[in-house]
Amino acid sequence: MQRRLPPLNALKAFEAAARHLSFTRAADELFVTQAAVSHQIKALEDFLSMKLFIRRNRTLLLTEEGQAYFLELKDIFKSLQDATERLLARGSKGAITVAMPPSFASQWLVPRISKFSNAHPDIDVRIKAVDYDEGFLQDDVDVAIYYGKGRWSGVQADKLHTEFLTPLCSPLLFNGPKPLLSLNDLKHHVLLHDSSRSAWKDWLKQVGVHGVNVNQGPVFSHSMLVLQAAALGQGIALGNTILARPELDAGRLIIPFPDKVESRDAFYLVCDQSQADLGKIAAFREWILALVEEEQDDV
Repeated sequence: MQRRLPPLNALKAFEAAARHLSFTRAADELFVTQAAVSHQIKALEDFLSMKLFIRRNRTLLLTEEGQAYFLELKDIFKSLQDATERLLARGSKGAITVAMPPSFASQWLVPRISKFSNAHPDIDVRIKAVDYDEGFLQDDVDVAIYYGKGRWSGVQADKLHTEFLTPLCSPLLFNGPKPLLSLNDLKHHVLLHDSSRSAWKDWLKQVGVHGVNVNQGPVFSHSMLVLQAAALGQGIALGNTILARPELDAGRLIIPFPDKVESRDAFYLVCDQSQADLGKIAAFREWILALVEEEQDDV
């Protein structure tokens, strides 16, 4: 049985005009003239043998039939758009944009990104180091790294490392005139803070240490700045063992005490749920999760 379908261009013109309730705005969106849109609508109305619009002076309204038709076509066009995006995402070639906090970019991903490039030479990685509210996946970003508890709606969120917080300091400070023999010795040193002073306060409470003034010491906007200050001997940082790994491996920082507390928050790999298992996003996701699992086993 032969399918009786209207011309696609006529449907596109109708959907745009019905959405805007304007032939002029529909023409601008479709990059055609207003006369061309009007012609397409007339052709569609002739094909259907019914009126879809009511034209009153400068006002454009949908007929009852036009409104019903538009509501169904709107969902069909959305499905077509989603199907096209999924198909394009299947392609392994191209570029992938990954957004994340600057500290995670500089301390963790950048030193490792060549491994992904070697495994997937046909995918160019674009790293976007930005500060933004958690839970907000921008339109120009394929994959993001969020820091929090993983409670974001509408996205696929994969937890990366299990993280621990522990005091970190320079070897010069550790071997300096003020010994660091126990956690109580923290009261004799400058504390370095990441964003706020609450982290030190919570950590000391959990390990049962009292009498340390957490209301002193500088506050930095990013974790990497705290680690840099600590490596220069300017004080003691409460560091994330994952982000501090380059400084620890290089000997610029040491862990003076065995005490550590598992962080309530963690870094998460985040992407659109519908894209998680497709194309370049799936390749990046599989790579980073496998690498994290391998490194976690080594901790």
